[in-house]
Amino acid sequence: MKSRYVLLLLALMMAHAGSIFAQPKNPYFINTRSGWVRGFNQENVVAFLGIPYAKVERFMPPMPVDKWEDTRECNHWGPQAMQPTHGRELSEEEMSEKNSCVLNVWTTDIERKKPVMVWLHGGGFDSGTSAWNPGMALAKKDVVVVSVNHRLNILGFLDLSDCGEKYKYSANVGMLDIVAALKWVRDNIERFGGDPDNVTIFGESGGGGKVGTLLCMPPAKGLFHKAIILSGTILNVNTKEMSRQLGLAVLKELGIDKDHVDQIKDVPYKDLYAAGQRAMAASIGTRKPGTPMMWGFGPSPDGVTLLQQPFQPGFADIASDIPIVIGTTFNELQRLAYGQPMTLEQAKETLRPVFEEDTEAYIRAFAKAYPKYTPQDLVSIDWLFRPKTIITADYIAENRNAKTYAYMFTWRSPVNNGSVHGHELKFCFNTLHHSQNELPSPTEEDLKLADLMSSSWAAFAHTGDPNTKGLPKWKPYTAKNGNLMVFDHKCKIRHNPDRALEQLIDKHCFKQLDEFRKTHPWK
Repeated sequence: MKSRYVLLLLALMMAHAGSIFAQPKNPYFINTRSGWVRGFNQENVVAFLGIPYAKVERFMPPMPVDKWEDTRECNHWGPQAMQPTHGRELSEEEMSEKNSCVLNVWTTDIERKKPVMVWLHGGGFDSGTSAWNPGMALAKKDVVVVSVNHRLNILGFLDLSDCGEKYKYSANVGMLDIVAALKWVRDNIERFGGDPDNVTIFGESGGGGKVGTLLCMPPAKGLFHKAIILSGTILNVNTKEMSRQLGLAVLKELGIDKDHVDQIKDVPYKDLYAAGQRAMAASIGTRKPGTPMMWGFGPSPDGVTLLQQPFQPGFADIASDIPIVIGTTFNELQRLAYGQPMTLEQAKETLRPVFEEDTEAYIRAFAKAYPKYTPQDLVSIDWLFRPKTIITADYIAENRNAKTYAYMFTWRSPVNNGSVHGHELKFCFNTLHHSQNELPSPTEEDLKLADLMSSSWAAFAHTGDPNTKGLPKWKPYTAKNGNLMVFDHKCKIRHNPDRALEQLIDKHCFKQLDEFRKTHPWK
């Protein structure tokens, strides 16, 4: 009788233990390799904000983050990287030099292995934050979304390699931070429901430039498998010689000689940044906004961390097997003329100083590309990104193993009637409800387009093919077919619609770049 009672008690205990072990994991508590993190519910998605992925010392490559013992609360944005704040004073919790290597994760199911999409924010290589584009709505498209903060401007890209072996990687530590974040994804994302063997990197503007740069970085090889480049083809023309020259000019501005270079670590950030701007003006020159190329405090090829600059015209051979989506918006950074009446003759007056003897040819090519154009369109279309995007798409479609897909975003804002730089992001992230300034009252057509674009991006993350229900068939791009997905209220496919127009724009709007190429080697 007693033995029967013991057996019954043991059976009950085992049943109870089994029910405990059968309980699903708590999605808000994840044990990363560095310690436990606690997330929160953000619009019915599990979000983790501000997870440290690396620790840094000034001008040194990132190092593994220190482990923590207590559960880390990840319910608010981590600090952004140091950058100009235009008179606003930010706390250490808002902006930090030592603690800004943080990332964010959005997931809906930690029990699965879903594709991972790693977002790189815009702002050139000078400014910006991952907080600009939250990923909770995109995560509902059956992907895990990650976004990254990393070192920027002079802290991320000051070349001190002339000062000895210790600083040999200083020119690219901002990009090496992103590599460290991708390694964190490789090592931890499965615990958040992501597949480390199916990672897509994507970014817009400077973020698109970062995606292109990663495609040329041996340390990043194998850490991602697909890439989306949104409005990213402003050419970075930094050479190793230019970055070395700038680094020495910074030391001169600070009154520090190479034998005492370590003193630079004690210079307050604002003084350091200001010295960098003076040094640029005194050495390689200061870039003006709207210039069709960038230089200064950004990545520079060294043959080890970075093989070449991207988009010139393609990427390093190590990225040959990475499928790529690449595209632009209709107006990008061009000054819009839609808020004023304009005749064709007035448009010509604006165009002639730029296109000179080709002004009439430009208008004819524009009319062929966009038959329903207005005089305002003639002077408001993008003159910076689309020409080089076509050149890059032509090259990579011909010279790589993986497929290329091209797009143009032409949806127009009811606020300014333009399709400007960054307008597509609220559609890609499906966050129209967070865009009150640009779109206070989204229509059903707007919501449908956002659903389509975010679904297309997620489909590409799943399979390397951006086709999704509701879109016309989107075939891979070649120079011959010029296959272009036009994202608008009515999405459509066009074939080389604007090649002749963009050739004229490239001829007349990139003269500064052409002059630079005559005197500077690319690698």
